[in-house]
Amino acid sequence: MMSRVLPLVIALSVMCQTLVAQNWDARALQRVNGWDTPFANKYNEVMSHSIYAVGTAVPVAIGLASLIKRNRELMADAIYIGTTMAEAAVLTFSAKEIVGRRRPFDRWPGMIVQREQVGSYSFPSGHTAMAFSLATSLSLRYPKWYVIVPSALWATSVGISRMQRGVHYPSDVISGALIGVGVAFVNVYVNKWLDRLIFPEKRKPRFFTR
Repeated sequence: MMSRVLPLVIALSVMCQTLVAQNWDARALQRVNGWDTPFANKYNEVMSHSIYAVGTAVPVAIGLASLIKRNRELMADAIYIGTTMAEAAVLTFSAKEIVGRRRPFDRWPGMIVQREQVGSYSFPSGHTAMAFSLATSLSLRYPKWYVIVPSALWATSVGISRMQRGVHYPSDVISGALIGVGVAFVNVYVNKWLDRLIFPEKRKPRFFTR
């Protein structure tokens, strides 16, 4: 899993450094960070923090539904979505430590307003990666417009909120989104193997039905 996505992280890191050298990142961030109204501040605060509640609620709800309905496919969906988010989180945390990019409010203290306490490094955005991994994996499992559209809008809002909060550059957010989408697609194949391991056809659990 890591070996398949690592080249993407390296390529994104190179792109990130190029954008920094051109100051495009800082200028674009300054515009979004400048959205300073009561509504903008509250909305982006909620979106920024929603990743924890939504990211936990979705796979848990699907998992509980699988137990209530005794449906193996729903449990496989819950495992796929949950593991996709976990892998996106691990990958982005590892990339942060490797790249070691300073937060924008540290790099541009007089220009970027910090609206949230954060640790670690800036590149890539873990919140955005997890949001897009959830939105993509959910959309792949349930390819309906009423799932895809709200999921995409929510994930995009999470990414924008990280810039408005002053904790990530646009390139951090774009990279996080690409990582989240990439992990979701790669994990389709990983979870096919995991599904066969947990639910082998020759000893299918009687508790679940297809």
